[in-house]
Amino acid sequence: MLKKLTLLASLSFLAACSTVPITGRRQLSLVSDAEINTLAATQYREVIAKGPLSTNSQQVTMVRNVGRRIQAAVETYFRQQNASDQLAGYQWEFNVIQDDQQQNAWCMPGGKVAVYTGILPITQDETGLAVVMAHEVAHAVAKHGSERMSQGLVQQLGGQALSAALSTNAPATQELALQAFGVGSQLGLLKYGRNQESEADHLGLIFMALAGYNPDGAISFWQRMEAKGGAAPPEFLSTHPSSGTRIADIQRELPEARKYYKPR
Repeated sequence: MLKKLTLLASLSFLAACSTVPITGRRQLSLVSDAEINTLAATQYREVIAKGPLSTNSQQVTMVRNVGRRIQAAVETYFRQQNASDQLAGYQWEFNVIQDDQQQNAWCMPGGKVAVYTGILPITQDETGLAVVMAHEVAHAVAKHGSERMSQGLVQQLGGQALSAALSTNAPATQELALQAFGVGSQLGLLKYGRNQESEADHLGLIFMALAGYNPDGAISFWQRMEAKGGAAPPEFLSTHPSSGTRIADIQRELPEARKYYKPR
């Protein structure tokens, strides 16, 4: 009987797997897109309401222009792969939060993006900004938030279905949702594992190239970002691989990304 239960559990987990675009990595996915996008939209509205949002029209225009180009690139890629359904329910938003101390940006599931003004001096131009925004969008389309929450469900709820857990409003499950988006942290930012960060670097290079930004600009951006770290790295770098590893990985992946690059 125990063997049968184990087999059934294994089959259930196999059925609850999805595949990350481009890399082809298999990941646990116990959370439906509709559920996590709804949760993300709610949390995003709360963060944006607190703001304060930037009133600098030049900053806002640049972020939204870059964001829309990356959005178009992602949508084109998925359409060419006959996988547009993977973006079903996306309602893209791009906002700039006024906080010069925060050298960060993030994208919640469903295409909800926020960029903090503190990272703009480091991005310097649209290409640098595209590195950051494509990386963060990559987290969303790779469903890293869903993966984090699914892993948490297995650990805390023994693999209980999310829909059943949410129907009881279990505090533990609600906390998992907050952790998946990083809302429970002091900064209200997403925190992913190093493998997910490396995967977002990889996908981000391709998405920025598809958007018409030179992916070679990623090297100089990460060098500038690392130089800002000192003894206490910016939050944006807290879970990334070491600078040497990251840059080496990006250099190895650049030939692939360049194939997608067409200057505008």
